[in-house]
Amino acid sequence: MTNRIKMAHGRIAAKFAELRARDEAALIPFIVAGDPNLDRTAELVLELEARGADLIELGVPFSDPMADGPANQRAAARGLAAGATLPAILSMVTELRRRTQIPMILFGYYNPIFRYGCDRLGADAARAGIDGLLVVDLPPEEAPELARPARAAGLDIIYLLAPTTPLERSRIIARSASGFLYYVSVAGVTGARTDLAHDLRANV
Repeated sequence: MTNRIKMAHGRIAAKFAELRARDEAALIPFIVAGDPNLDRTAELVLELEARGADLIELGVPFSDPMADGPANQRAAARGLAAGATLPAILSMVTELRRRTQIPMILFGYYNPIFRYGCDRLGADAARAGIDGLLVVDLPPEEAPELARPARAAGLDIIYLLAPTTPLERSRIIARSASGFLYYVSVAGVTGARTDLAHDLRANV
């Protein structure tokens, strides 16, 4: 178990080190687990890797995805209807680990994790082969209940920065995070845009 946890903890860092050595950025697609079903989700992970993805963000379906626009809301509803619960997603990841070592991040909201149990999730996610957790509605100040068991299990905790985040707070968040920082490129919910913020490059 210890060796597996160390391996899991190292996959994200190893991938970024590999990309940095080639002077490349990471391609990290996001898909909602269970949309349209978990078997297809597993196929999509393997296909995305074959097409050049470096890491995968697996969205955990939630009934009230407040940071998401209509497309992701519909995907979450389809995932929930297909039975994509946390135990089912972790079971899928366990099977996937027989076929791929691409870093995988559970991406979602805190309520399903709270219901599952933070200590239980840390252990179960690491055992399944998850590498990191990104919980969009859990700021660092409120995260210790999850961060402690997750880090003890070798999982990275990935936090978000927004265009409105002050520099000093960005530094605090960066010191709390591991794996990578997720920069929210636009104010508002997720969804297609005709253009991006003019200051995006400078902020990154």
